[in-house]
Formats: sequence, C-alpha cells, structure tokens
Amino acid sequence: PKMGCYIHGLFLEGARWDAAAGLLAESRPKELYTEMAVIWLLPVANRKPPEFGSYLCPIYKTLTRAGTLSTTGHSTNYVIAVEIPTDKPEKHWIKRGTALICALDF
Repeated sequence: PKMGCYIHGLFLEGARWDAAAGLLAESRPKELYTEMAVIWLLPVANRKPPEFGSYLCPIYKTLTRAGTLSTTGHSTNYVIAVEIPTDKPEKHWIKRGTALICALDF
C-alpha cells in the first residue's frame, strides 16, 4: 500500500477470525489454529488505543511463547501486539490465551 504495510500468513490460537462479522470469534470444536486475515498496519502518530471494542493481541514467532528475556523486558519470541476488533471484553480473549503465531511447529 502507499501507507503502512500488509501482514499475512499469521495463525490465530485460542480464537478464529470471523470474516463475515469482521470480529474475533470462538474457535470451532477441535480447531487449534486458524489462518488470520491480512492485517494492514498503518502508523498514526500519538494514537490512543480504544477503550473497548478491540483486543490487543500479541504476536509470537513460534508456538513456544517462552523465550529468553531481552533488554527491553520482553521475550525474544515476542514480536508486537496488534489491535483486533471484537465484541467481547479483552479479558475474555486473555483467559483463552488468544495470540497470533508467525509459524506453526509442524
């Protein structure tokens, strides 16, 4: 795009993307990982995150979320967090361990 960048090829764990509603949704039975829709990252200076209606979803490089602690205080397996639209409270997705994964182990 002219502004920002597109991210594709991520997998959701603990939830699925409902393309029709444009929101996070509960995983289907026996479905551990689902493909995430393309995400458009658009930088905005001094933007304040919304208080509700989105989940600040972490992105990890691999399914093993643990890594060594870097000088920033984050795991070396952690990439960034992105806001994903939802109609449920953020705590709902935190309890399910919802995260985006760059690469599955199999």
